[in-house]
Amino acid sequence: MDLFDEIVRLRKLGQKCALATIVQVNGSIPSYESAKLLVREDGSMAGTIGGGCVEAEVWNAAREVIATEKPRQMKFSLGQDAAYDNGLICGGQLEVFIEAIVPQPRTYIFGAGHISKSLAKAAGMAGFAVSVIDNRENYANRERFPEADEVIAAEYEEVFPNLVVTDTSYIVIVTRGHRDDMRVLEWAAGTNARYLAMIGSKRKVIGVIEELAKVGFPASALERLFAPMGFDIGAITPEEIAISVVAEMIAVRRNPDSGWKALSKTATGLHKVQELAR
Repeated sequence: MDLFDEIVRLRKLGQKCALATIVQVNGSIPSYESAKLLVREDGSMAGTIGGGCVEAEVWNAAREVIATEKPRQMKFSLGQDAAYDNGLICGGQLEVFIEAIVPQPRTYIFGAGHISKSLAKAAGMAGFAVSVIDNRENYANRERFPEADEVIAAEYEEVFPNLVVTDTSYIVIVTRGHRDDMRVLEWAAGTNARYLAMIGSKRKVIGVIEELAKVGFPASALERLFAPMGFDIGAITPEEIAISVVAEMIAVRRNPDSGWKALSKTATGLHKVQELAR
């Protein structure tokens, strides 16, 4: 198996992996410099850096690298490990560099209005793949979104089953009205997207949550909703709003362990979510 082809395949599927490479060798080892081991998100492997307990330790470290997305460098002295490679003591030393390989983060923008046009441009410039989805063909088209990776004109419920949503996905809800927002939000809250945001005032956010609660939707599922979306920088124009949202997306992307609670941005909204969840 070609490891680089496998990396491309995994990234297309939206799956993470970690690549371990022997970057330095001194003395004799049961492998060679530049040997590689690929560890997938499910723990399966491809390639090898020599087997034995060194590879086992690297596998454990690779799982951590996948989870944290932070690289690691490990050093091993084989002469100190009689169990290495079924008892073979080679006496050499090696260094292994382990790096996370993550899919390009994808932004799903629901709604193809004026804010979405600016948002698609800003997100693309920030390194996000962009999919724009709207149920109006005269809005969701290539003429309006030439930079987007994907433009889909269809009813939202028809689109949901075909979207690959992972923890590297970002969902932004900016449809033409509250009803459509609720349709998308009800689906999106059940995904494992890293970022979920919705346009609207604090009053609208609370109103949507109350409406969903009436039909039995658990309000606790919405505690990770970023709403009102974007950093509070006093944005007014579509371009300013887009910048505030993409900045928030970048903050979530680069600080995955920040532990942010989205609605804690608005104490009123968080209180309402907690109240409805009781």
